[in-house]
Amino acid sequence: MQDGGTIDGGQVGGGKKGGEMEVDFNSSAFEALERDFQEVLSELVGDKSLERFRLEYEKLHRALKKSHEQEKRLIKKCRELNGEIVNNAAKVQTALKLSQEDQATIGSLRKEIEKAWTMVDVAHEKEVRAKDTINQLKEEISNLSKLVEKGAGLSVGQENMVKELIRVRDDLTRKTDEQGQTIAIYETQLNELSNQTQSLSADVGAKDALLHEARDIINSKDNEISREQRRRQRTDKELRDVRSKLDLKTAEHEQMSAELATAQGSGQTLDKQLSEARATMEKYLRDYDTLFNRTQKLTEDLEDQMYKNSQLSLENINADKEIKTKDNEIARHLTELGQWERKMEREKNVTERYRRMLEESKTPLAIAQTSIQSLEKEMSVLRKREELARKEADTSSREKGLQLQATQKAEDRMKITEDLVKEREMIISSLEAELTSYKNEVSRQRKDVFRLEQEREKLGSELSEAQNIYMQSLEDVKLRQMRINELGNKISDWEVKLKQQQQLYESVRSDRNLYSKNLIEAQDEIAEMKRKLKIMNHQIEQLKEDITAKDHALVKEHFDHQKAETQREQMRNEIDRMKRLLENNDTVVHKQDAEVRRLAGMLSKMDEDALKQRKEYDQVINERDILGTQLIRRNDELALLYEKLKIQQSTLKKGEAGYSMRLMDIRTLKLKCGDLMRDLAIARGSSNQMEELRREVFQLQRDLLQEKAKVKALSEELENPMNVHRWRKLEGSDPTTFEMIQKIHTLQKRLISKTEETDEFACPDPPPSGNKRHRRDKVVERDLLLQEKEKLYKEMKDILARQPGPEVAEQLSVYQASLKEKTRQMKAMASELNMYQAQVNEYKYEMERITRELQDAKRKHYEHKRREQMLREMQDEQRAMNNNPAEMQAQAHASAVKRFTGGGFAVN
Repeated sequence: MQDGGTIDGGQVGGGKKGGEMEVDFNSSAFEALERDFQEVLSELVGDKSLERFRLEYEKLHRALKKSHEQEKRLIKKCRELNGEIVNNAAKVQTALKLSQEDQATIGSLRKEIEKAWTMVDVAHEKEVRAKDTINQLKEEISNLSKLVEKGAGLSVGQENMVKELIRVRDDLTRKTDEQGQTIAIYETQLNELSNQTQSLSADVGAKDALLHEARDIINSKDNEISREQRRRQRTDKELRDVRSKLDLKTAEHEQMSAELATAQGSGQTLDKQLSEARATMEKYLRDYDTLFNRTQKLTEDLEDQMYKNSQLSLENINADKEIKTKDNEIARHLTELGQWERKMEREKNVTERYRRMLEESKTPLAIAQTSIQSLEKEMSVLRKREELARKEADTSSREKGLQLQATQKAEDRMKITEDLVKEREMIISSLEAELTSYKNEVSRQRKDVFRLEQEREKLGSELSEAQNIYMQSLEDVKLRQMRINELGNKISDWEVKLKQQQQLYESVRSDRNLYSKNLIEAQDEIAEMKRKLKIMNHQIEQLKEDITAKDHALVKEHFDHQKAETQREQMRNEIDRMKRLLENNDTVVHKQDAEVRRLAGMLSKMDEDALKQRKEYDQVINERDILGTQLIRRNDELALLYEKLKIQQSTLKKGEAGYSMRLMDIRTLKLKCGDLMRDLAIARGSSNQMEELRREVFQLQRDLLQEKAKVKALSEELENPMNVHRWRKLEGSDPTTFEMIQKIHTLQKRLISKTEETDEFACPDPPPSGNKRHRRDKVVERDLLLQEKEKLYKEMKDILARQPGPEVAEQLSVYQASLKEKTRQMKAMASELNMYQAQVNEYKYEMERITRELQDAKRKHYEHKRREQMLREMQDEQRAMNNNPAEMQAQAHASAVKRFTGGGFAVN
């Protein structure tokens, strides 16, 4: 875990360094762009003809600056998020270390507890053995007391045996004391260890909760980082687009500057031509009409070109907006329904565009054939997608059957487990809600399939209409091709003049202001020439009679020439319009082809994403079903475990009762131990008189031996009398009854003194010494107490034999461990179930959001189409208005030219 943490930290640090280098690079590049912008702007400030270009250029620079600032903010936020991730990773590592240390301490404490329990068992066995030896010693003491009461003398072997028994008794009492102390120590240690285990388990639970919280925080931070990365990618893409547009604008600016230079050169040539034109009056008059008409046409062409440039700039702006909106729409349109509808709208737009292209721009047959082939390919793709939709409908119907089977199984389980209805009502209600949602989903998918089939039929009808339109357009194309061939023959005569006019148009387009100045000067000169013409008209009137014959022919030729000029102008305008339309259509076709290719690539990517999401959705559904079955199994296992728990609780109660009985037995045994200790103390007190008793016994044994020797010698002497006559009556005789009574009294006194010594040791206040009956009763009570104690001891031995041993405790611990494991698994499964439910809710919310975005995209698309249509209508109206003034001016010029008088010259 620590290695993983260090690796993550290294990666984050590497990411930070790379981010800093990238930021430095971007800042330097941006500074270079800022300098270039200032230079270009300083060049563009003085030129009014490039004012619109300058405004667009500034707008692009502002957008670039805004995107750069947004990129900086995003990079800063990414750094902050990386720092938070590093901190959270460190916290997680510390929490994991603490949990590992807690686990190690728990294991060591468990080992110590096991050792303590083994020591307790050993001490218990030793205690049992000590009790057995104590009982044996009690029996021997009772035997010895009986021997003492009988008054018989002890032999040397018996005396040694008594010494040995006393020594063994002392050792056993010492061992019992030591074992009692060790048992008390072990009990205190056990209590401390149990308290430590409880506190450690509580700490482990708290650490686990902290670990889960840290993991949740890390997951949320990872999600935020991924969102920020996606946002940064979008901003990078927008920045690249803006840079590409900026490069295009700079290229256009360079091209326009080059054209300006060429126009200046052409202006110089025009100055030379004008200086040459002023040389002669007749050449100036001939060139005047042509130059006047040419300037009017050039100004009209210039205005048309300016209008077209403005329209093209508007179209560029609209195209940029359309590209942005389409990018946003494509990024958001992730569902299958949106793909179908967008595809249908695109097909309609393509068909309408191709129809307009065929009607307006007289496109050749090859473009129509390629469009039909692309339409057929797209129709085949639509058919394939329709088959995929049908397959998905079949899969949804199969899923519905599976869901119905699952509900049938759930109902069977409900019938089997009627006693657990109260506990499972919430689960059944949730399952029924999911079933209804699945049924609604299936019905909705069926409606979608039916709607898609209707749309397919509609598309088929539209395709047939498009084919009919295509056939009509082919016929129109043939007719127009014939007309183009006819016009081509006429155009070939005028191509040389058209090239000259185009060169003049290119030279005059950028130098309009200079040319207007020259025009004003020419008009002044024309006024002067008109004044001269008035003088010359007087001279010409004299020559009218000479030219009358030629006048009619000149008028006729002039009318023919004027008619040819008008036809030539019309043909040239028609050719220019056709060329412009062809160029516009070519550019539109190239743009549409590029857009179709780009959108096809994006559609394939979106189809792959949709398939991935569909697979993930199916996987989630399968996991949900598996979890449901596992949850049902776990509920059954829980029921069994609850029954086992009840049984174990009953056994635990019985064990508690037995344990309480054992505690009572332990108390009674402790009382017995106290009695034995008191007996032992009495015996030790009486052991102080043992020396005197030994001496007395030894003296009595010696006297006994002497008497026995005397008896033996006397018996031998009686058997073998050495002196027969020596006979006398022995004075010795049996003791009298009085002596026997005295001996009994002395023995009773000794016994009473012994019992008094024991009573003094047991209780500090002895009864009065004169009450012999009371002493006798005491002795009897002691005997009865001893008998009762022995009886209780036997009963306790029987109860202990019947009590459960350590095997039952081990089995109980195993059951407890398994129960803890099952509860932990159940908690984990419940958390996983909650997590999957949350994921399902997120997916539903995401689907709703995507449908809303789809509706917004549709609305925007329709609004955009409506705006385009309105803009197109306005352009058509404006073109019509521009064409009408030209026609009116041509008519006025024709009427002015037709005014002739005698000499065939126009009179203003």
